[in-house]
Amino acid sequence: MLLRVRVTLPDRPGALGQVARTLGVAGADIVQVVVLERLGGRAVDDFTVVWPGASRVERLLAGMAAIPGVQVDGVWRAIGAPTSGGQDAELLAQVAGNPADGLATLVDAVPGLLAADWAAAAVVPADWASRRGSALPGAPGGAPAVAYASWRAPSPLTLPEVTPLRARAMDGPVGTHYVAAPFGRAGLVLMVARVDAEGLSAAGFHVTEVDRVAQLVRAAAVILGDRLDLVSAPPAAARS
Repeated sequence: MLLRVRVTLPDRPGALGQVARTLGVAGADIVQVVVLERLGGRAVDDFTVVWPGASRVERLLAGMAAIPGVQVDGVWRAIGAPTSGGQDAELLAQVAGNPADGLATLVDAVPGLLAADWAAAAVVPADWASRRGSALPGAPGGAPAVAYASWRAPSPLTLPEVTPLRARAMDGPVGTHYVAAPFGRAGLVLMVARVDAEGLSAAGFHVTEVDRVAQLVRAAAVILGDRLDLVSAPPAAARS
């Protein structure tokens, strides 16, 4: 199976190689390394690895724990092939090529780009500021209503309360991590989620991932324009 392993390590010569060797000894075949951050003598790297399904991940964690200064921030199952440069531009080209289905195209594609589990376009009411903490029609507890969800999203889908002001990462129920990015129109917000599963603990969304989602959403909003003003959540009867 394909795993994503997020590691914080010392930003010094040889540290990355030591982590890579340890992954190899544990049985992982590295297919991609992405540097998320280099700051203050520390680096945060994402390794995408092919992991033998019969092997226990504890073996990998034990090997990493034996490396001085190395911390494993998360291990989770990645869906689809590792992403490469240019895939964001390709996605936006698809959105522009078929704007009638542009929002659905974006929502369905983003989880694969971020090694996430699912995504959804949520509608936050225009009077959200005065209604925070109170129940919204069709969305108990003040949560936004779902306009479109990717194919791996749970059903029924319950989202946390969000505000359509800025892109940010957040944690939901135990084992659930979100990033939310507003389109800047019609109260639409893109929600992307990672969920702990199969005994693995997913990492939260890094600031670089939040920025990436925000850029995709802003570009899609420019491409789709007034079409986004027509997006609305389905009636409560249709969702039930």
